[in-house]
Amino acid sequence: MTNKRNDALIMNTGLPKGWKVVKLSDVCKNITDGSHFSPKSQEDGYSYVTVRDVDNDQIDFDNCKKISKQEYKKLVENGCRPYINDLLFSKDGTVGKVTLVNYEKEFVVLSSLAIFTPDVSIISPKYLFFVLKSDQFVRQALNQKKGVAIRRIILRDLKELKLNLTSIPEQHRIVAKLEELLSELEKGKEQLHIALDQLKVYRQAVLKYAFEGKLTNKNVKDGELPKGWKWVKVSDVVDMQSGVAFKKSEYSKSGIRLFQIANVSFNYIKWEEIEHLPESYSRQYPELLLNVGDIVMALNRPMLNDQLKIAEIRSSDTPAILYQRVGRFIFQKGDNKKYFLYFLQSPQFVKWLKEQLRGVNIPFINKSRLLGYDRYPICSVNDQHRIVEEIESRLSVVDKLEETITASVQQSETLRQSILKKAFEGKLV
Repeated sequence: MTNKRNDALIMNTGLPKGWKVVKLSDVCKNITDGSHFSPKSQEDGYSYVTVRDVDNDQIDFDNCKKISKQEYKKLVENGCRPYINDLLFSKDGTVGKVTLVNYEKEFVVLSSLAIFTPDVSIISPKYLFFVLKSDQFVRQALNQKKGVAIRRIILRDLKELKLNLTSIPEQHRIVAKLEELLSELEKGKEQLHIALDQLKVYRQAVLKYAFEGKLTNKNVKDGELPKGWKWVKVSDVVDMQSGVAFKKSEYSKSGIRLFQIANVSFNYIKWEEIEHLPESYSRQYPELLLNVGDIVMALNRPMLNDQLKIAEIRSSDTPAILYQRVGRFIFQKGDNKKYFLYFLQSPQFVKWLKEQLRGVNIPFINKSRLLGYDRYPICSVNDQHRIVEEIESRLSVVDKLEETITASVQQSETLRQSILKKAFEGKLV
């Protein structure tokens, strides 16, 4: 009779014999979190770790804040110091960052990080680490987030989260298999990222050679331009229009979209953040209406990692009204917009732009400085068309390869979660 009841329980949980479902509090000697107040930081001292300092399962001790010995001792007394075999789990803001403290180091943490002290007689710290990394556990945690301004998980709810548990010897076998499989998977991901980096280098090389004239003229010497080409100021070929600083009190729930800096990305337009102005503004400000084919550029924070926030307006991006600190280039009739768009993404121009940026917290470029750039390589319209064709024939291949590799990276993450799922269903070993 007992065996039948046990078999029924196994079938109900879907777990193999010897496994059981437990609460996090069942396998931890202590579940707490870090300091609920921010101590005064200083240049040197003891490390004070927040959720921002945890990335890729590691703590960035080099760049985290430091506190005095007195503050450190006070926080240690309040239980804010993790010890060896403890696990840190982010519970405020970004949920699911995990790291295992498998080294001796004196540091304390902020309340955004929970500290789990596993009972090593019941659960392996590495086994618990992988449990915390699984989608099943993170989804449970996310469902417990509470609050309005700052959503977080309270400790009482963390303690109730469920996990599947097996014997310690079986845990060790699972951990060994996970480390083997995930290590191979990580090596594959590294190779994919290397390939993506190589494609970026190739993209920049194509653009560099294009505007040195070398894509269409192989005998051009370094530092010179092909015959018939010349350097001119950007202002000789284009002008720029910037938008209006509309007040938030003018915004409306619907109407015409406001085109802001947040809507300009790296060679494409995105509408993740949308604000509206009343429909009447399209009649009040007709000169600010965007048109299909317009080239727009962010003037505040115009670049990231040597990529320029510049894009071409599509039909799906209209109607929209231009906001301040976004520039629209105004071309003379017959000018090749694509040639200009690609040049602004070239390493020659990007290098110059980085040196021209002003501002510390919000780097920016102004219209006069931008239009004053005097090394714009101009050639005949026919040559411009040829160069654009050469660029696009090469970059279209790069785009397809990047798309394929990016999809493979995403698939590797899906595979990683599939491996973890099987591990904690007792199907991996």
